Amino acid sequence: MTRAAAARQVRQRAAELVPTLKERATVAEQLRRVPPESVQDLVDSGLLRVGNPDGYGGPGLDIDAAFAVAAELGRGCGSTAWCYAVWTAHNWWLGHFPARCQDEYFASGPDVLCSSALNPSKGVAVPVDGGFLVSGRWTFSSGCDSASWVMLACRTGTGTGTGAGAVVWLLLPRESVSVLDTWFAVGLRGTGSKDVLVDNVFVPGHRVISPDDAGVGDRTGWQLHRRASYRAPSKMFVEWALAAPVIGMAQGVVDEFMAQSWRRPVAGTGREVSQTSRRLRLARAAAEVDTARTLHLVRVREIIDRASSGAAFSRLDRARLSRDAAFTVDLCVQAVDGLYAASGARALMEADPVQRLARDVNAAAHHASLGWDAAAERFGGLSLDGPPLPTTRDREE
Repeated sequence: MTRAAAARQVRQRAAELVPTLKERATVAEQLRRVPPESVQDLVDSGLLRVGNPDGYGGPGLDIDAAFAVAAELGRGCGSTAWCYAVWTAHNWWLGHFPARCQDEYFASGPDVLCSSALNPSKGVAVPVDGGFLVSGRWTFSSGCDSASWVMLACRTGTGTGTGAGAVVWLLLPRESVSVLDTWFAVGLRGTGSKDVLVDNVFVPGHRVISPDDAGVGDRTGWQLHRRASYRAPSKMFVEWALAAPVIGMAQGVVDEFMAQSWRRPVAGTGREVSQTSRRLRLARAAAEVDTARTLHLVRVREIIDRASSGAAFSRLDRARLSRDAAFTVDLCVQAVDGLYAASGARALMEADPVQRLARDVNAAAHHASLGWDAAAERFGGLSLDGPPLPTTRDREE
């Protein structure tokens, strides 16, 4: 089977799960985590393996295939799609860790789940013989209830905050981490993005990487797996992994808005203006989501193609790519807000999928990696205060 055919196959499996995930979306919100039945469906379908390195059960696809699956799942349940994106991105990241760590991580099989908390400001890793002693408290560990491993960001040294040492990512088994029931949120309620606490736990050195060096100076992922994406800086895919399910959520709002209009058509004297407004809002929202999806596909393919050729990524390149990832999410926010405003009183009800998915999209837009203002400021600053902005032709040459 060709890679293109394999990618279509996993997308089709995801599409087949959408109706079931949609039915369970309310349960996910009530549980404040992905329902165990949905996790099992992801396991049974083989979709959780899409991000795995090939030697650990991966189907021979690259990380962009996992993004496409996350976008498809988002049409049914935003929380499940968000956690899927996180889990598969982590299994891809594992390819950057030393081989011994990868063997330990996948020792129980290919369907391993890992949550994370990658804000290093509240964690510290003190160097000791053979590794680090780790302590701290982290927020927003999506999917932690179902995970058997946790990836944490820390600063090395003896203190926290920006004055501490370099940032490292460390992998800990779930039993070394305490999960605190703190997730009471307005959106993405089913992600179970709770706080995690670690108190003086030893992490051996082979379970530690430098996120800024992986894929750049540290070529472990490429040397072990020969997958094109492992030649790109490891952190470059963070925004794109998280933006993918958001596009699916926004598409879910477009789909539901149309379905509700078919079920309850607006008709009668004096309502033609209202119907025209709904048509215009739908057209704009659909175009915004289509644009977001296209931009996502083009930019992720650009990253993988450039990495495959061994090309470097400048600071301006990274800022441009982060800008575009944030812009895809900003387009999705505009789309769902416009349709929610045109959905009438029914959209106030908790059972209505439009309001749930709209809340999920807006919640996702609050993630530090997806905020438009910060991404735009970085790009604008480098463009105006740094080297001249290259033209499209310059980048192609």
